Amino acid sequence: MNQKLEQLFQKKVHGKVALITGASSGIGLTVAKKLASAGAHVLLVSRTEETLKQVQAEIEAAGGQATIFPCDLNDMNAIDEVSQKILATVDHIDFLINNAGRSIRRAVHESVDRFHDFERTMQLNYFGAVRLVLNLLPQMMVRKDGHIINISSIGVLANATRFSAYVASKAALDAFSRCLSAEVHAHKIAITSVYMPLVRTPMIAPTKIYKYVPTLSPEQAADLIAYAIVKRPKKVATHLGRLASITYSIAPEINNKLMSIGFNLFPSSTASVGEQEKLNLLQRAYARLFPGEHW
Repeated sequence: MNQKLEQLFQKKVHGKVALITGASSGIGLTVAKKLASAGAHVLLVSRTEETLKQVQAEIEAAGGQATIFPCDLNDMNAIDEVSQKILATVDHIDFLINNAGRSIRRAVHESVDRFHDFERTMQLNYFGAVRLVLNLLPQMMVRKDGHIINISSIGVLANATRFSAYVASKAALDAFSRCLSAEVHAHKIAITSVYMPLVRTPMIAPTKIYKYVPTLSPEQAADLIAYAIVKRPKKVATHLGRLASITYSIAPEINNKLMSIGFNLFPSSTASVGEQEKLNLLQRAYARLFPGEHW
């Protein structure tokens, strides 16, 4: 992130309250530390209390302010309870960053006996995020201020193969966000979707081939979210994400063929969880041609 944008970010978030889900690792952890270092009071939501305490201690040791709220975001009742605790702790929330998510890499034909994969991703990535929005939105509407940032996926724009469960849940959240955006426009509440490319986090670690494909670092991912906070756009995407979206809009068959090539080039997760195999020349070339895409 350039110096000017960094300065605008510091000014934008200093003294503000930001709630981040999935804040104990990966993108959420990095964003939480970035916000706290800029003077925001960060509210950390994740499932494991001990891990959250460690993150809180790190932020406070660096001079930041953090409050933790352990919650299993798969549990709708737990979300209701933690929402009440949050609203009883702070008088308002300036930024809600729906970052927590679950990704499953498996082709549809390999999922015919795994309907629960689709249920699990929808439960956390869609229903969990929507439930939290429903609980916190009224306070934002009363204040006529607030910014909801949903971490989506480049796969929604590019129609990533082997990620139908994950992409469908993120696409559902996108559709909800677009409808909500128009409804709360008069209340000066911004809704932003960040179409995140592949990021080197613990979530992708089980897929061994991802060790050899281009990815963003968590810090680069945090910069995309910082950009969203400063600019308040409807969406944030990489160049590849925007190109994929345009390609699918004007020439969907080309998009389909390109994704099909990638699908056939890269093995399923079940074939890649054992020995780490380096990519061949064709795989490496294709991965570099589509940096950040999920294969």
